[in-house]
Amino acid sequence: MHDSPVSVVLAGGGSAGHVNPLLATADALRAAAPDCRITVLGTAEGLEARLVPERGYHLEILPKVPFPRRPNGAVLRFPSEIRRAIARAREVISEVKADVVVGFGGYVATPAYLAARRTGTPIVIHEQNARPGLANRLGARFTRDVATTFGATRLANSTVIGLPMRREIADLDRAALRGAGLAHFGLQEDATTLLVFGGSLGAQRLNDAFPAAAPDLRAAGVQVLHLTGAGKPVEVESDSQCPYVVVDYTDRMDLTYAVADLAVCRAGAGTVSELTAVGLPAIYVPLPIGNGEQRLNAADVVAAGGGLLVADADVSPDWVRDTVLPLLADEERLGQMADEAAVMGDRTAAEELAKMVLAAASRSDANRGDSNRSDTGRSPA
Repeated sequence: MHDSPVSVVLAGGGSAGHVNPLLATADALRAAAPDCRITVLGTAEGLEARLVPERGYHLEILPKVPFPRRPNGAVLRFPSEIRRAIARAREVISEVKADVVVGFGGYVATPAYLAARRTGTPIVIHEQNARPGLANRLGARFTRDVATTFGATRLANSTVIGLPMRREIADLDRAALRGAGLAHFGLQEDATTLLVFGGSLGAQRLNDAFPAAAPDLRAAGVQVLHLTGAGKPVEVESDSQCPYVVVDYTDRMDLTYAVADLAVCRAGAGTVSELTAVGLPAIYVPLPIGNGEQRLNAADVVAAGGGLLVADADVSPDWVRDTVLPLLADEERLGQMADEAAVMGDRTAAEELAKMVLAAASRSDANRGDSNRSDTGRSPA
């Protein structure tokens, strides 16, 4: 048993896809162990610089050290920069007397894993995407405590738990919150509602195609809530009878899900996990760049019938008219898709990951004893 509170270091950040599961896990840890001491490792440039302090957690900054993918000057600087990042991560682990380091991928995860390994601190990993990133592929070599969002993810010793998500999403009752959502966004009660969004950065293809098809959507009685992404303005002629509401960003995604009958969106792990958790059918438009992980993220729910998959290049105003509108008019099919999406969803991942973290911390404590909880009391792994 611990004579002092469990100390947990959470490492991750950059995009909302890394920060949101980290914060959801932090909240679950606090719920399970109210005296748990939580420290977050992040960068000054990522969303964590704002979101972590806003949620009331302590943030320690590590330098952002991208892995160089091309033979340029970054290759020469990388060894010294990663050493500095590892040294800083090791300092934090020692200062807070960490019992466990939990990584979610991203720029700070690699130095955190290497520092934890050198100090003998247990590591727990969560991989959000179907195709794991470099940091988590490395970290998985140092631990048997690996959790994944999707069954298709290939990491040794992994357990599928789903994606840790905010309680306002995990506990969402869409029907109960629908009225509040309609009022919040200025939408009509009796109209079919289409949600269009491309993540925090937006999706230019969606931002071009749907406004161009606005007259057809309105003619069919479909109102639209379109989240364009920060710095990506979209102009659509106003119509109070059948609104096309344009918002660049909202921190009330629970309300957007509550009002929607169908979503058209990217296929980030967070998006897929949240839509399935709340039982919202979707047409997924995977990001056309990268290593193809977004297509894999949506593969299971699409195979189950809870969503459709379309290539980014195929999205156009004509496609909206020919594919999206007929689907919106088919209430029976939308209902079936909603049911299948909900079957694929998981609302308990944050609690499951918190259990893994506290179990790893307990094993660490049993192995070395509370008297040796400092960095100097550990032997390298």
